[in-house]
Amino acid sequence: MTTIAIVGAGAGLGGAVARRFGREGFDVALLSRTQEHVDALAADLGREGVNARGFAADVHDPAALAAALDAAASDLGPVEVLQYSPIPRQDFMKPVLETSPADIEGPLAFSVVGPMTAVQRVLPGMRSLGRGTLLFINGGSAVQPHPDRAGTSIAFAAESAYARMLHDVLAGDRIHAAQLIIPGAITPGHPRKDPAVLADTLWAMHRDRTEFRRYAEPLES
Repeated sequence: MTTIAIVGAGAGLGGAVARRFGREGFDVALLSRTQEHVDALAADLGREGVNARGFAADVHDPAALAAALDAAASDLGPVEVLQYSPIPRQDFMKPVLETSPADIEGPLAFSVVGPMTAVQRVLPGMRSLGRGTLLFINGGSAVQPHPDRAGTSIAFAAESAYARMLHDVLAGDRIHAAQLIIPGAITPGHPRKDPAVLADTLWAMHRDRTEFRRYAEPLES
């Protein structure tokens, strides 16, 4: 079997996705800023029978992110599924009239340069496999901009455009790009936004390979 690489892996959604894909036979590469954090998560998953390994990388550092994905492919095997789902920083969410050009640099590095770096690193391996899935996880401001969260609204919209273009141009290569919109917070016990439920949704998106975007729940108008 091949590998799923989870960029922005945490104990919540990242752990749930690791368990869901691990049950299907995938090896799991966990990427986050802190090696201790991903090592602890990998150890927990290992006790549940999931072959997981942690790799430290900050998505704001393209060279480090590329190196971590290279190491994951070398250690675990080609990356067939890439999930890009790091959590944005609070300082990305200033009101629009208080957001300067300098303030947008961080969100764009996080939500555009980061995923572009990751995708370009894993695409050659996906092409060699003859298949692949690119999963982008975003909040509701990706499609419904919020004036109090200008940085993420702008950057998520750009990430959405990038992901949509990938969906269109890579389909002929059997590489499926898709986006899951999660309005509000991921909530344990919620019927649609519990981490395990979202992991099932992402597995279905990987398997169905049709539509570009799904919503964990409808957006409020």
